[in-house]
Amino acid sequence: MTTDPIADLLTRIRNADKANKKSLLIPYSKIKENICKILKNNEFIKDVKVVKEGKFEEIKVTLSNRDYPINLKRISKPGQRIYLNYKDIKPVLNRLGLSIVSTSKGLMTDKEARIKKIGGEILCEIY
Repeated sequence: MTTDPIADLLTRIRNADKANKKSLLIPYSKIKENICKILKNNEFIKDVKVVKEGKFEEIKVTLSNRDYPINLKRISKPGQRIYLNYKDIKPVLNRLGLSIVSTSKGLMTDKEARIKKIGGEILCEIY
């Protein structure tokens, strides 16, 4: 059992990408599935599926073929939560990257949070 499952998800994706793996399996949780769906919608990964391996569900992530590595950075941690108002959420890498924000309306990108004028916890940055 890990104390920070989101950091574990990001590390698994980062390590699989650096090792040139095509896909990887991650233990299932709703928040991990939603983060992976956001990554898929923004074309950082190719595909996300929930599969049942034995007794437990897992998330199968298929990585996209990229010439450059994916950079994933955990911002808000269990020991230090980072909450921001929608006005204070800054674009990542001049809008080339994105932040994932946990809001009262669910997980969304930083751009969606600014448009909907909703603040929340900044989970991670991807670029």
